[in-house]
Amino acid sequence: MCGIFAYLNYNVNRERRYILQVLFNGLRRLEYRGYDSAGISIDYSYSFDPNTPQSSPPHPLVFRQEGNIETLVKSVYQEVAETDLNLEDSFSHHAGIAHTRWATHGEPAPRNSHPQSSGSGNEFLVVHNGVITNYEALKQSLVRHGFTFESETDTEVIPKLAKYVYDKAKEGEGDQTITFSQVVLEVMRHLEGAYALIFKSRHYPNELIACKRGSPLLLGVREFNENASGGSAFHDDNFLSKSGHPKELFLSSDANAVVEHTKKVLVIEDGEVVHLKDGGVSIMKFDKGQHGGLSRVASVQRALSILEMEVEQINKGSYKHYMQKEIHEQPESLTTTMRGRLLRGGSCKAKTVLLGGLKDHLKTIRQSRRIVFIGCGTSYNAALAARPILEELSGIPVTMEIASDLLDRQGPIYREDTAVFVSQSGETADTLSALEYALENGALCVGITNTVDSAIARNTHCGVHINAGAEIGVASTKAYTSQIVVMAMLALAIGGDTISNQARREAIIDGVFELPNKVREVLKLDGMMKDLAQELIAEQSLLVFGRGYNYATSLEGALKVKEVALMHSEGILAGEMKHGPLALVDETLPTLVIATRDACFSKQQSVIQQLHARKGRLIVMCSKGDAASVCPGGTCRVIEVPQLEDCLQPVVNIVPLQLLAYHLTVLRGFNVDQPRNLAKSVTTQ
Repeated sequence: MCGIFAYLNYNVNRERRYILQVLFNGLRRLEYRGYDSAGISIDYSYSFDPNTPQSSPPHPLVFRQEGNIETLVKSVYQEVAETDLNLEDSFSHHAGIAHTRWATHGEPAPRNSHPQSSGSGNEFLVVHNGVITNYEALKQSLVRHGFTFESETDTEVIPKLAKYVYDKAKEGEGDQTITFSQVVLEVMRHLEGAYALIFKSRHYPNELIACKRGSPLLLGVREFNENASGGSAFHDDNFLSKSGHPKELFLSSDANAVVEHTKKVLVIEDGEVVHLKDGGVSIMKFDKGQHGGLSRVASVQRALSILEMEVEQINKGSYKHYMQKEIHEQPESLTTTMRGRLLRGGSCKAKTVLLGGLKDHLKTIRQSRRIVFIGCGTSYNAALAARPILEELSGIPVTMEIASDLLDRQGPIYREDTAVFVSQSGETADTLSALEYALENGALCVGITNTVDSAIARNTHCGVHINAGAEIGVASTKAYTSQIVVMAMLALAIGGDTISNQARREAIIDGVFELPNKVREVLKLDGMMKDLAQELIAEQSLLVFGRGYNYATSLEGALKVKEVALMHSEGILAGEMKHGPLALVDETLPTLVIATRDACFSKQQSVIQQLHARKGRLIVMCSKGDAASVCPGGTCRVIEVPQLEDCLQPVVNIVPLQLLAYHLTVLRGFNVDQPRNLAKSVTTQ
């Protein structure tokens, strides 16, 4: 969804050109989240001395454009060239904010882009990720007080409300001054919904305030004194407090925009208000009152943590696109996912699973009435792929829930349930709401995410980090395969070491160790999948039939094709073929059948025969050596993949479909990493 970024330099001389470059690069790092417009705000001048009555606060400049970031960059430099703005002007203190917008209220247009302003003079500016659910009521109230609105966004009410609060305070308090944090806290008392916000104001030069409820936000700290301790605790008046040490502070929707500057970060939690002023950071925490207001606002103490990622992880390297890179990274990401968690060898050659994040809760999970997997999109498909093995090894009923549907139905969740929340980002809005719902109902909540310190990771009782590494492409690839492996290991951990399933467990563990090499082998099909994409380039639809473990593969493969190649594709449970889908089959419609060796193999052979009898245009994925038995008369295209344990086969089977989706997208001329209308992290409902 939207990306927000801010850069504040304190006692560090930075030219305006450098400040612009930092803001633009921050936005570029957030491009993958999905956006349709962008904007920034910087100061026009710095001639402000609060002790001199004649001096005036720096006047904020706002630049907004529809389209991509490079369009914004070009327009900014064009506007600068037409004015007396000097890019070489140096600032020892400066606060700039930036934003990429994914339209929810109002079409993509400069007037709807952020930063949103309080009005002429840009007294208050706001960048926002999320949705304000009560904006219409706030807007009507502000209109009655004489405010006029220029945009169709829900965000515009926020800076206008800030101006209203500030003006009222100045009227009533005379010479007394209202602080920036007091203004923001009063604004927040009126806001409902999910949001991450950064405020900038000409009345409070070189200050920024960030706050969040639901949407992700973090603070990065770069100090220029060598003796600074990266792990030191801090609170409102002792962290980096007024020491005069030069420093740079960054605010961002995620770590990708910060890691190139610093690895010292603070993940801002829900209900926290972070005030950057005079090189210091003050943090206030509020609770939501029963009637929507804020209560018990108090200063809190937090500690910096160190990012465990490198800049190289968020660069494309030798690849043309992030999706291509992430598909080919899967042997390494799978190795990292299993590292230290699967143990085999020793004198008795014992093979065991060790999931440290779950070990204190395994007994409770084993005693559960049922296990409920909750997710959206690709994460839901990964859980679906793992459901059969979890049922087999644990003996516990496993149900599947799409997060939004669970909330719409208010489906029953019991205290005796274990609810497993699957999300690559750990910030998916519907999944977070479902988590809150499950916690209210007393279930044990388990998180499976790819993001340390994400909202799901922090708010579940226990969980597992999939360790797939940064995933930038909007279409999930390596996170999907790592999620399946983690959930297979979850099944092994819950199933215990009963003698009856010992051979099965050991075969699965051996299979997991083989996975990286099997994926390397299947990646050699890249050229074949490019050729197949060339054949399908002009097609309008694709059907994908799967069953058993590979029903999830059919859903995920079809999802990849539709989300990046913009081709209609449908994953279908093969057992339902004769209940409607068979009517679509003819000699022109491409139909892909997944028929690798497992308990459903003979049934899939029957499906292929029926499709062949109706002159279906068949593409069959089978295990190596099975081409003759699945392709009657050699009349269909065959994709042969390595054979594995049935519960791990979906990890191998999805890779050719990922490659097919990638090549289809490139050949059709679409944006691989930022598909039309889609965002990487869906943080609004």
